[in-house]
Amino acid sequence: MRALLLSLFCLLTLGAQANPVDGLLERIDHGASRKIKTELVKQDRDFFEITTKGGKPCIKGNTWVNIASGLNWYLKYYAGVQLTWNQMKATLPATLPLPKKPERRETDLKLRYDFNYCTFSYSMAFWDWARWQTEIDWMALHGVNLPLAVVGEECVWRNLLLRLGYTKDEVNQFIAGPAFLAWWEMNNLEGWGGPLPDTWYTQQEKLQKQILRRMKEWGMEPVLPGYSGMLPSNAHEKLGVNVADGGKWNGYTRPTFLQPTDSRFHEIASLYYDELTKLFGKANYYSMDPFHEGGNAQGVDLDASGKSIMREMKAVNPKAVWVIQGWSENPRKALIHNLPQGDLLILDLFAECRPKWGIASIFQNDEGYGQHQWLFCMLENFGGNVGLHGRMDQLLNNFYQTQTNPKAAHLKGIGFTMEGSENNPVMFELMSELPWRPTKFGKEEWLKGYVRARYGTDDPTLQEAWQLLGATIYNCPMGNNQQGPHESIFCGRPSANNFQASSWSKMSNYYDPDDILRAATLFASVADKYRGNNNYEYDLVDIVRQAMADQARVQYEQTMASYKSFRRKAFATNSERFLKMLLLQDKLLGTRSEFRLGRWTTQARSLGTTPQEKDLYEWNARVQITTWGNRTCADEGGLRDYAHKEWQGLLKDFYYLRWSTYFRELTKQMEAKSKPDIEKLGSGKYKGMTTDELFSLALEQDVHIDWYAIEEPWTLQHNPYSPQPEGQPVDVAKEVISFLNR
Repeated sequence: MRALLLSLFCLLTLGAQANPVDGLLERIDHGASRKIKTELVKQDRDFFEITTKGGKPCIKGNTWVNIASGLNWYLKYYAGVQLTWNQMKATLPATLPLPKKPERRETDLKLRYDFNYCTFSYSMAFWDWARWQTEIDWMALHGVNLPLAVVGEECVWRNLLLRLGYTKDEVNQFIAGPAFLAWWEMNNLEGWGGPLPDTWYTQQEKLQKQILRRMKEWGMEPVLPGYSGMLPSNAHEKLGVNVADGGKWNGYTRPTFLQPTDSRFHEIASLYYDELTKLFGKANYYSMDPFHEGGNAQGVDLDASGKSIMREMKAVNPKAVWVIQGWSENPRKALIHNLPQGDLLILDLFAECRPKWGIASIFQNDEGYGQHQWLFCMLENFGGNVGLHGRMDQLLNNFYQTQTNPKAAHLKGIGFTMEGSENNPVMFELMSELPWRPTKFGKEEWLKGYVRARYGTDDPTLQEAWQLLGATIYNCPMGNNQQGPHESIFCGRPSANNFQASSWSKMSNYYDPDDILRAATLFASVADKYRGNNNYEYDLVDIVRQAMADQARVQYEQTMASYKSFRRKAFATNSERFLKMLLLQDKLLGTRSEFRLGRWTTQARSLGTTPQEKDLYEWNARVQITTWGNRTCADEGGLRDYAHKEWQGLLKDFYYLRWSTYFRELTKQMEAKSKPDIEKLGSGKYKGMTTDELFSLALEQDVHIDWYAIEEPWTLQHNPYSPQPEGQPVDVAKEVISFLNR
């Protein structure tokens, strides 16, 4: 009898878990699964339908993910509830609104991809299962059914290398630390940030199994990392194999590339897939990018390489598809030209700005992707930088061109390929809806619905503010190829001609900063009406933060103008105001946990099981967002400040130190009446340079600040930062607006 009851209990438990949407609803709001019905309907074409059944809203669809997409559509456009990273919970009313008539949406874009390798380090390096569970919920609500799944990849490689005869110490010298695993996985570097302790491998193996189990419950197709020839840079000496030197990546030694013609390629690839399968099972999609970001392919038979990579993958699963990034010169034509149609899926990684699939851009590929299938992807964010940014018109224009352009004939879906997540939710909501909207629409009308869903209200002031944002900062135009948001002046290493904070951002002014201040002022003018509205308060802080960052850039120009004109009192006043703005920004950001450094460092330390592990993980977290690398890589490799963050704590303790040091040195110089003499640079090799360029060069020669010596000590500290918000967002935002409008 007891055995029978146990069996019945197990059956009931399995039945209760069979519908993952019910679990999602319960995590959104306890009891919500009893308020909304769902129906899984067998149909080949992807669809969801919002209707009524038994006096309750009913969401139908042909997959669980499509039902979740329909649920998200219902919550936004019927119930006035928007769920995204800053809010994945809601209090649903006892009686939910019913649709007046069924709404059905269909799409032929069956694949919806998620993640860039970089996302796993810039945003997810220290996530635990609770955070991952929330992310998978977000993915389901936004239609994702093809997520990259590389957590625990280091576990596979440790086992592989040990089987190949590497020692544990040698493995530790090869595999990177937790905040840098993405670039190790992409064949860009070895060992930086390590060595990883044994407990890390245990944690990550368990975590990946939890992630994969949940993804499969949803019917998602995880994209596992495959084998494309990577080996440690000493593989020739250690294993006697024929390799191609990977070269350098921003100062780091790349792993080497095993030649596809080497007699051991099959053996090593087989061992890799054996270890991968033992840990995490087989997949129908494998991700491989053998020559990412300028990886050296000299002396490599690319055709043979592509065929070898494909052959080894197919040996594991004959149905498997190779997923590869369309980025810069990749995928190289010779690598994929002779691969069979249907066996390759290309991610057009930055299609909202630099599409490769055939239309005009600096990445344009006149031939498109030929016979190969591909996905239209939105990159949106580089380095996990904080900042409002989007290309609404360009995204819509580029996407809807695929409907009529013959070069897009093999388009199979869309993808989110951000380097950093948890930012600019408006762009991800827009992107997620494109497969379900068959005809092109205007951003203006769409934004009206976004505002109603986001705040549960149709406030005309908020509508006006968002229309202004949509026409300016969220409408980066074609021809502007900058990587992500307008970078905050606070976050750049100080100089006489500061503009962009990171080396490759390609920033170019495309909006008036006063427009953003006006939008922020509008937003803050109704703040008292929306106290406690989580989405509103998050956006209030983010929009006011952007206004402050933009106005600080104006203040910087005024400060440097005072210096260049040798107006000492004006320089003192202007530099003091700039520093005050920086500290006020820190105070504003401290009111939301999402913008606090302590959230990042606490996540890192929480994964450690010993004080030494906690310190290692925190060091990884601190280094990544500041110097990124050692002195050589930071100063000469160009990586410093690439992943800069406008976060509370980082502003007052790191960026403030840099700017106050710089202004102090300029003050000393002015007091000594030793302003740089640009006349001495005005001839010879400097001929043709502008006055500003000459001034900047002269200043750099006269003011000698070892920035790395100032920056590195902060990365080695362990002073605690709290993740808990301090102060009221509405009150501090109004204080900032008052300051800026004086």
